[in-house]
Amino acid sequence: MKAAELRQMTIADLKAQLEELKDELANLRIQKAMHQIQNPNRIREVKRDIARIKTILREYELGISKPLEETK
Repeated sequence: MKAAELRQMTIADLKAQLEELKDELANLRIQKAMHQIQNPNRIREVKRDIARIKTILREYELGISKPLEETK
């Protein structure tokens, strides 16, 4: 997922996506330990996506960039 795509998401969506990616990473690590993983490069992709989301959330927290306004 690209950073530009992530910046179009609301904070709540980013946090939900972060939780999903953490669960996926845990499952991938289990698959790797059992030697059942189909795509070992997916672990790297998921870790980088998690880092991107955390970076964007931290930028919002520090006021470096402004989050997308939530629609009601």
